[in-house]
Amino acid sequence: MKLWEGRFDAPTAKNADLYNDSLPFDCRLWAVDIAASIAHATMLGQCSIITGDESKLICDNLNAIATDIAEGRLEIKGAEDIHSFVENELVARIGDTGKKLHTARSRNDQVATDFRLYARNAFDCLTESLIWLVESLCGKAQEGLKLIMPGYTHLRKAQPMCAGHFFNAYSEMFLRDLDRVRASRDRANVMPLGSGALAGTSYPIDRDITCDLLEFDRPCENSLDGVSDRDFVAEFLFDCSLIMSHLSRLCEDIILYSTEEFGYFEIADEYSTGSSIMPQKKNPDIPELMRGKTGRIYGHLMAILTTIKAIPLAYNKDLQEDKEGFFDAERQTINSINIMAEMLPTIKLNKKRMAKAAEAEFCCATDVADYLAKKGVPFRTAHAVTGRIVRWCIAEGRTLQDMTAEEFKNFSDIFECDICEVVKAQACADARTSYGGASSACVRENLKSIKKRLKIYEN
Repeated sequence: MKLWEGRFDAPTAKNADLYNDSLPFDCRLWAVDIAASIAHATMLGQCSIITGDESKLICDNLNAIATDIAEGRLEIKGAEDIHSFVENELVARIGDTGKKLHTARSRNDQVATDFRLYARNAFDCLTESLIWLVESLCGKAQEGLKLIMPGYTHLRKAQPMCAGHFFNAYSEMFLRDLDRVRASRDRANVMPLGSGALAGTSYPIDRDITCDLLEFDRPCENSLDGVSDRDFVAEFLFDCSLIMSHLSRLCEDIILYSTEEFGYFEIADEYSTGSSIMPQKKNPDIPELMRGKTGRIYGHLMAILTTIKAIPLAYNKDLQEDKEGFFDAERQTINSINIMAEMLPTIKLNKKRMAKAAEAEFCCATDVADYLAKKGVPFRTAHAVTGRIVRWCIAEGRTLQDMTAEEFKNFSDIFECDICEVVKAQACADARTSYGGASSACVRENLKSIKKRLKIYEN
């Protein structure tokens, strides 16, 4: 039975029914729909809009319905949406008293409230997964404190750095994501229930009662906005999009650094696949798939922005399109975060390959220029001198590390014997002692700071 069919002489066309049907996807809202209905019935009883006995009968049977669904005794089917299903089941169990549940409530504020309750939990699940991911990154950063690797700009070797610096950089990204998720959750935790269809209600309801029962921070202050606002959906999808962007960047680095050409990382067999034709292949399919799913989440964000961009106040059926993308983004993003958190500890760091690479392609050249500048040579002059040294090394097939002090002096009398120690990769990395720098000492402090900030979200 449709809750609104009394107005119509003819039943809905079969194809129109199928087109309008949202039960296949909004069925996952059953728990929050029942929770919100229990809170609403409790408030109706306390405000004497229905009797105390009626309120108790409704609440007891709603709880029974929830138990039956959870334990598999009641199948969700035969209604146009989850809200109709729950109400129809209630009426089937207790008769006309069940029909009083919808007093002082519209399906518009009911849907908006249910979805916010669901979204609130989704934000919390995102938070839990992100905490686990940052913890995994911290573990790899700790492992990398005694290792060096090259840092890159333009995908060209740039300067040596403590390997832990790489993992801490991603922790910083995901800490920002945690901050965004928490702020988005706070903005979403406002209750539309009591807004009615769009204009509130003439019944003497007390919205603070339902607000407290459902643990919202406050009721919405404008009923028009309350039933039509889907900013929280767009924010959730934006948060997921940015999280996936950061995951995709991490995947790209893992894929790149695990190639034979780099060989810095090795992905565990458990997170790799083979080739159907080439028996030697070990493919990074998990991070590749994660990288690919990022575009899918971006699509959901664009879809909701397009949906809400021209909807007139207040509720319109367009807003039924707010859920499927949300549900998919929730599942895909949380699964991606979790599998990355699970995979990271299994990645092996190749100490020798990273250390060798950190001295290749003149990664330590900046330190040669800095050496001269610290002795009074203008930096631009020092830069030019170092450039000539690099050019000479390339022509002679030499490296900075195998140059002698005398050979350095051929380019400037400022050089002394200690220049041969300065151009070692470990020394170059350890010299980056400015706040936030790439020395092991700075990386250790950054790691402490990350763990301290993470505790904010664990409470």
